[in-house]
Amino acid sequence: MSRRRGIMSDRLKEEIAKELGFYDTVQKEGWGGIRARDAGNMVKRAVQMAEEQLARDKS
Repeated sequence: MSRRRGIMSDRLKEEIAKELGFYDTVQKEGWGGIRARDAGNMVKRAVQMAEEQLARDKS
């Protein structure tokens, strides 16, 4: 079974990782080096950003 490609761009993931303060871990160990909690917070922030964008687009 093949892995699904991510929906988030690498640029967006890097931006969120920097914002949440674990980008240095990504640079040193790659995406596999981050904690599950950080990955979850990253997804939560991406959803929040998408919701904010949708709200701006509606106005």
